[in-house]
Amino acid sequence: MSAAMFIVMLLCFAFSIPIAVSIGFASIAGIQLFGSVPLLVVPKEIFGAIDKFALAAIPFFILAGNLMEVGGISRRLVEFAKAIVGGLQGGLAMTCVLTCLIFAAVSGSSVATTFAIGAILIPAMIKHGYPTGFATSLQATSAELGVIIPPSIPMILYGVSAEVSIGELFVAGFGPGLLIVAGLILFVWIWSKIKGFGKDDHLGRMPFATAFRQAALALMMPVIILGGIYGGIFTPTEAAVVAVFYALAVGMLVYREIRFEHLFPIFKKSVISSAVIMFIIANAGLFSYLITRAGVPEAIGEFLKEHLTSPWMFLLGVNASLFVIGMFIETSASIIVLAPILVPVAVLFGVDPVHFGTIMVVNLALGMITPPFGVNLFAACAVAKTSLDKIITSLIPFVLVIVGCLMVITYFPPLSLFLRDLVYR
Repeated sequence: MSAAMFIVMLLCFAFSIPIAVSIGFASIAGIQLFGSVPLLVVPKEIFGAIDKFALAAIPFFILAGNLMEVGGISRRLVEFAKAIVGGLQGGLAMTCVLTCLIFAAVSGSSVATTFAIGAILIPAMIKHGYPTGFATSLQATSAELGVIIPPSIPMILYGVSAEVSIGELFVAGFGPGLLIVAGLILFVWIWSKIKGFGKDDHLGRMPFATAFRQAALALMMPVIILGGIYGGIFTPTEAAVVAVFYALAVGMLVYREIRFEHLFPIFKKSVISSAVIMFIIANAGLFSYLITRAGVPEAIGEFLKEHLTSPWMFLLGVNASLFVIGMFIETSASIIVLAPILVPVAVLFGVDPVHFGTIMVVNLALGMITPPFGVNLFAACAVAKTSLDKIITSLIPFVLVIVGCLMVITYFPPLSLFLRDLVYR
């Protein structure tokens, strides 16, 4: 049945049927034509895929991102980041990476980061002469930091599934996140030098002191969110609600850029964006259920256990497998299914489960920027008003940068564990 589902899904892609519809149709076709599962499973699994408390953070973080965009918070974060790196050639593109780093400490969601920051920086980069494909790919890739820099919903799911401390996972995420930031900034700087992008990025740059003063309340947002989570005041999902109220209060009462007539369009935009993402997650949940029922993840786990005999080879095999799986199955669903299978095997090979968690999250997050199910790509393309096929060539170098960072994270455990050991040992 699983082979038939993949064939049907690829045929749907060939006829340009929307991704979520293709996934759902392939799942239903697999059940109807080749499986013994009753069709009653379809609504049950679709509902079950989105009936999770952690997923409530997605619409709230998207709403917070839209409030930050309209309320002037995102713009001030962008101006602050631009004041730091905007004087360099390619500084506007570097600003995208740096702003996503700051925003990731608030959002916990790569999709929310894509919409909130991309709405400002993608048009700005295009206006400054960056190709649309480059600007869109950079935004989608940088937004991946939303699930690596804590708070991170996939890390929470990994911690629950693998019975690993979520606090340790959060602390371990900082090292890999900062490495990816450094890798993207270095690549953007070199690429801008080679291609001649961003020579005028310094124009309109604020003095650092002015930008910092204007962004002070915006910069307090990640302090409140992370402080509340680490202080045990609220969960990451509850932090999303706090982010909404903070963005609303600052935007309406302090910056006064949000008026009552803005609220309905903001809520409407947030509902539509959330519905698109949740529809993909719902159909991916059904697809993942059928793949799991067919024994595909277990077969992968058994294959790795039997054929890979050293930690080095095991991690290489896991990374290759997760990269492929992440392209077809939603990140959260992949973690819930695979973590209980792979973590015991990793421990047998002497791999720290916290370190393994960072590897899984970073690797599966690649699925957010790789076709066919890259939700960050769809979000960034929606902002840039372009199609996925037009940015693939520009996307490839960014994927290679993340893969290079993943190899460093995989084979240099102290990058993830040094801070964890410092705090918890």
